[in-house]
Amino acid sequence: MIYAIASGKGGTGKTTLTASLASMWDRPVTAVDLDVEEPNLHLFLHPEITSEEPALMEIPVLDAERCTLCGLCAEFCQFKALSVMGKTLLLFPEMCHGCGGCLALCPEKALTPGGRELGHILSGNAGSLGFLMGRLRVGEAMSPPLMRQVKLRFNMNTNKDTGNGTGKGPAEETDILIDAPPGVSCPAVNAVMDADCIVLVTEPTPFGLHDFRLAIEAFRPLGKPMGAFINRAGIGDAGVQDYCAAEGVPIWAEIPFSRAVAEAYSKGQVVCQAVPELGGVFTTLMGSMRAAATAARAKRMEVAHA
Repeated sequence: MIYAIASGKGGTGKTTLTASLASMWDRPVTAVDLDVEEPNLHLFLHPEITSEEPALMEIPVLDAERCTLCGLCAEFCQFKALSVMGKTLLLFPEMCHGCGGCLALCPEKALTPGGRELGHILSGNAGSLGFLMGRLRVGEAMSPPLMRQVKLRFNMNTNKDTGNGTGKGPAEETDILIDAPPGVSCPAVNAVMDADCIVLVTEPTPFGLHDFRLAIEAFRPLGKPMGAFINRAGIGDAGVQDYCAAEGVPIWAEIPFSRAVAEAYSKGQVVCQAVPELGGVFTTLMGSMRAAATAARAKRMEVAHA
């Protein structure tokens, strides 16, 4: 199962929650930081990084001697990554989205595949947990292409051999916990679109309610089961609870405003370990997430076999 921990705004406690869930998860699990612009899940889980590799996006490289300036590539590119200026074809690699259309269209094969570095993909382990993250290159404008490459690594981490040592035993599914980027723009949608279940972290403040509402409106069309996790409960009003009741969004768990939680966060500690009395909250949330994801998957299979 894939579980996405998301939020309409930054600073609600999304990474804090992901770290606690990962540390308490009682099944094989890989924690994935898809907030590639500002990844920080590693600051809490302290993984041992065993692999780091560059992530490249395919972009066109021009062979000027072959180019006849027909302009087909420039006409096709809706992102204006290619442009014919006088007797020159100009390429703007930073604007390329890597669709490959220009490569396929060029009648003279003057454009060949090249690569632009998007960032790096890091993987490793934090104790018994698998760990995976992306780190966007400084100056890179587009994070979704890197996020998609990180998600391709899911298949490398979602099955573990539990057989008799022959390498052919039955496989045990590994769950995925995604720490998604905040907000409701393309990166956030890209992070949650493959999830079986979405946990929306919010706080009971006017800003929290406003952005929580945006998140519900953005993610609801995806048809995923969603539930709310209210952090710092008690510091504001009941606006979030009232909105959830009106919209039929279940509140899966709440954590009260606590100095102990804030201190644990400031020290880079996992909250469920630093404040063990909150363990029951995370256990309850974990049960709600699994029930919602399992029910949704069963419904999809029922529809598929109808």
